[in-house]
Amino acid sequence: MTAACGGGGEETAGGGSSSAPAEKITLTLQTFGGGTNFGYKAAVEKWNAEHPNIQVKYNNLTPDFENTYWPQMLNWLQAGKGAGDVIGIDEGGMGLAKARPQFFTDLSQYGLLNRQNDFPAWKWENGINAEGKLFALGTDVGGMSVCYRKDLFEKAGLPTDREEVAKLWPTWDDFIATGQKFQEKVTDVKFVDGLNTWFNVVLSQEAAKNGNISYYTKDNQLAVETNPAVKAAFDFAVKVKQAGISAKLRNFQDPWLAGMRKGAFATVGCPGWMLGVVQGTVTEDGKNADAGKGQWDVATVPGGSGNWGGSWLAVPKQTKHPKEAAELLNYLTSPEAQLMAFKEGGNLPSTIPAQDSPELQNAVNEWFSNAPIGKIFGPSVKSLPPIYLGEKHSQTKAEVENVILGMDDGSIPVDQAWQRFISEAKKVAEG
Repeated sequence: MTAACGGGGEETAGGGSSSAPAEKITLTLQTFGGGTNFGYKAAVEKWNAEHPNIQVKYNNLTPDFENTYWPQMLNWLQAGKGAGDVIGIDEGGMGLAKARPQFFTDLSQYGLLNRQNDFPAWKWENGINAEGKLFALGTDVGGMSVCYRKDLFEKAGLPTDREEVAKLWPTWDDFIATGQKFQEKVTDVKFVDGLNTWFNVVLSQEAAKNGNISYYTKDNQLAVETNPAVKAAFDFAVKVKQAGISAKLRNFQDPWLAGMRKGAFATVGCPGWMLGVVQGTVTEDGKNADAGKGQWDVATVPGGSGNWGGSWLAVPKQTKHPKEAAELLNYLTSPEAQLMAFKEGGNLPSTIPAQDSPELQNAVNEWFSNAPIGKIFGPSVKSLPPIYLGEKHSQTKAEVENVILGMDDGSIPVDQAWQRFISEAKKVAEG
């Protein structure tokens, strides 16, 4: 792996430095996400074992980025206190983060420019801020699959073998038709978790066919009304609603997590990182390690892959230990640590060496019925297109998804939802 260190210390494998601080310090790492989230448990343990004078306190603050983590983090960054020494930023927050260089440390001061060849150009360039400074390095990328409950499929008389399951839904219309067949046989469980998850799955696919944009154009103009990708994803959500196959659960909220544990739905859209959410939720972060083991499996998604998700790490300027924080960030984004995160939570590496590694290409997930996730995700991971997300993407996403959720639970009539969707997006864009 490539390691770069600030100061005059000799570089060491794993991102550390021989110029360790004379006194013991603690760095706070703050992330978000359900289940295994960023997949850093093993990586942090390894770091702490190898760096007795630079210990890491790992805090995963919340499953919800848009509505909880990012608003709170922005408050801390604005106040100059409260943020960790290293923080995670979801793709949806990167547009705003890039436009606020005053909040973040310039990582080039600590030698991290030499990491450029590790990353696809788009992943690297998204870590460059409005002043042209490197402020963030990539963690994972999206990828797409369907996670499904084999026992519930069997109960519905559907095939359970992952290749046979994939044959059920070559198109999204076939996916809905499969859900209706499921619902005819199983009445106490719904086929999908909620409209919001599947809206995002389809949006990630359609964006790649429509200029690689979602809510905003590349010059930051609102594109909700003009981007066919947004309307296609919305129309799919309407179809799911009208088919009566939704459990009406809001992803990343407590009822959704509880529903996943008790089997309230049979499928969930699964970017690579979602595998860790599912496994971590069902096993209660490993407290019940065998819970659900072999019950879930992974199949390909209708319509090919898609790039939903992916994050970056940054060092807030308010840190008292920027050099050591940069070393930690460097280690956590290294191919070595990314493969550890992939093993722990399914998070697909964004570094090219990790993507090319046999460890990823040949990976099998024992908990997910020995699913060959390297073969499911590996072929597409290097060709995933970057989706442009504007400065106000995260805020816009939160508001328009509230409309999707309202349509799901019936509080917003379907025939009024699209205009409401547009209206809420405009409020954010114009505010």
